[in-house]
Amino acid sequence: KKFVKKALKKYSKDKFFQSLSSRYTYSFSKKKILKYKKFKNFNIIGMGGSSLGIEAIYNFLSSKIKKKFYFYNNIDSNKFLRKKKIKSLNIIISKSGNTLETITNFNILNNKKNNLFISEKSNNYLRKLANKLKCEVLEHRNYIGGRYSVLSEVGMLPSILMGLKEEKFKNFDNLIKNTKFLDGLVDSVSSTISYVKNKKFNSIILNYDERSDELFKWYQQLLAESLGKKSKGLLPIISTMPKDNHSLMQLYLDGPKNSFYTFFDVIEKKSSKINNSLILNSHNYLKNKSFLDIKIAQKKATQNVFKNKKIPFRSFDVLNRSENSLGEIFTFFMLETILLGYALKVN
Repeated sequence: KKFVKKALKKYSKDKFFQSLSSRYTYSFSKKKILKYKKFKNFNIIGMGGSSLGIEAIYNFLSSKIKKKFYFYNNIDSNKFLRKKKIKSLNIIISKSGNTLETITNFNILNNKKNNLFISEKSNNYLRKLANKLKCEVLEHRNYIGGRYSVLSEVGMLPSILMGLKEEKFKNFDNLIKNTKFLDGLVDSVSSTISYVKNKKFNSIILNYDERSDELFKWYQQLLAESLGKKSKGLLPIISTMPKDNHSLMQLYLDGPKNSFYTFFDVIEKKSSKINNSLILNSHNYLKNKSFLDIKIAQKKATQNVFKNKKIPFRSFDVLNRSENSLGEIFTFFMLETILLGYALKVN
């Protein structure tokens, strides 16, 4: 706890931390972007941290979002074959302004109108292009790395256009005063350091919520790119559960002991129920059960086997799918990664 407090005290004055809190001042005004709210369709064109956090928000909170967002985050010509052209706003994001795939994808979309650029203040390609097209450019603050940018302009501008309440994502000031939150950070960082010392370098996410797959693709970049330096680092691997019980679980249980695990789930309030009339007597235990009941039972059973085999794991159960909860998850994982870097002497 002393170590975490010392590290947070050292870093909390850094300008980056303001982007996690409501104290942060965006490079845009909410009034100024009202004109973009008329669009129903949006194209997010960016790579890595310029896209992953936005996609995580869009999928995790999809039940609250009525607008359509399309993501161009790889070189994939099939994505450009939509038959009819839809009136969309292109949001082109690159911190450096020189990302080759982003430049290529925007070029292929071939839209000279309805573009909004987010890039740092420098004489880069995208800023020159935006000036040529007479499009608005918002500043990507140069002290915020792409993989840490989800709670800055990069993630919060699209979240506003999704109809979400961006201020609810910003929990940093309250969270670092929350004893339970800090205790969770202490446990996670100290445990991970002990695993690394014991040559366990694979961080395997057992994800029971499919709408969180993109969240963990964001987490993959955060962890791998931040800590993978000086022959150090962790390999984050996403496993989709309970599907992978039938493909990868054998390796997890009886393979090499070089991994530690994170169980992750969102406890939905509504869930489909089993059709009792189609259940045979041999499986009466399934009657009146919901999909949620079955998933939780499978998860608990797997955790019990892990305990019996002394396989290390932690568990997250999200009780409310909201901006607040997702903001807390983003903040937790970013702080955890920063503290791990501090402990491992990785910049």
